[in-house]
Amino acid sequence: MKKLLSVILVLSMCIILISCANTTQNVETVAEVAEATEETQTAEIAETHIVVDHGGNEVEVPNKIERIVVTDIFPIPAVLSVFFNSADKIVGIAPTSMSAAKNSLLSKIYPEILNANADFMNGNVINVEELMKLNPDVVFYSENNNEQKEVLTKAGFCAIGISANGWHYDCIETLNHWLQTLTEVFKYSDDISILTERSDKAQKMSNEIYDMIKERVSKLSKEEKKRVFFLFQYNDSIMLTSGKNFFGEWWAEAVGCINVAEELEKDNSVATNLEQVYAWNPDMIFITNFTTALPNDLYENTIGNYDWSEVKAVKDREVYKLPLGMYRTYTPGIDTPITLLWFAKTAYPGLFSDVDLVKETREYYKNIFDVDLTDDEIKSIFNPDANAGRTYFN
Repeated sequence: MKKLLSVILVLSMCIILISCANTTQNVETVAEVAEATEETQTAEIAETHIVVDHGGNEVEVPNKIERIVVTDIFPIPAVLSVFFNSADKIVGIAPTSMSAAKNSLLSKIYPEILNANADFMNGNVINVEELMKLNPDVVFYSENNNEQKEVLTKAGFCAIGISANGWHYDCIETLNHWLQTLTEVFKYSDDISILTERSDKAQKMSNEIYDMIKERVSKLSKEEKKRVFFLFQYNDSIMLTSGKNFFGEWWAEAVGCINVAEELEKDNSVATNLEQVYAWNPDMIFITNFTTALPNDLYENTIGNYDWSEVKAVKDREVYKLPLGMYRTYTPGIDTPITLLWFAKTAYPGLFSDVDLVKETREYYKNIFDVDLTDDEIKSIFNPDANAGRTYFN
């Protein structure tokens, strides 16, 4: 009997202990759920959250964003359109962005981008009254444009500075920072999970392609490396290129080439002349889509009084127009991974003979963005329309 009583007592104690443990666990679970619910409710009640932009400014951003304006950070409309798979929320963009949109894949895949207003800007100057009519929830501007920042903040807009040169013009790193900031801005959007997933995939693929290219070109000697010149802006009165501190330097280094103008250390684009180009005598010339010039304009000397005929790249017919996908590919953007492949294959066709640009482009857009490109659309990327270069620079 004593033994039986002892067993019963032990079992009773076990039941009490288990019951207490379950109660404690349930209390903790309820507390966690309550805490998560409280955080969500707090965000909903507040209706805003704080984002630190690329200028280090703490910006109070609405949780619900339906109307977006982008001023002078030109690639961002394309980035937003692709990641949201829609341009419906973009109500205002700069004329420079619009000229690219009209002559690129952006308007073919997202024709609603053409409904955006581009009249609120004249060059780099914002018409505040016209901008107010657009009633934007957020306005993205170029972080280094202090004058524009002052105009926007003084007028009461939710202004978020985005940098293009904060990471030494590294296109991959810059794009990654853009995506991270956009994820923070739209963190309460219904599409945030899609944005985050696509952002992660795009960053992963960019890094993989970059590493593959660097590995293949790493064995090139200095003598084997192609010497390249970037024609950023070009008309009958001006010739701008990329020195050491602009995107051209990064593209050249990324694919194992030498930027002949790297001796020029001015930030951003820098003026040069044909006499200097003759002295550099580059093996290849790359023309951006920030100018209407095409390779034939150099081969045939159709612009101004320039004579390119004795430049090595011209004599060897090694002048190329950069691709134009969702935006001008000289800058960071959605097309950066494909542009890297194009640059590498164009500069060193033997090293990258296995790269099928059409196949890679189709798979990139499908796998990352669930966009099906036709053969003609892919062809248009690598044969851009000169009109995309019609900006206020020209």
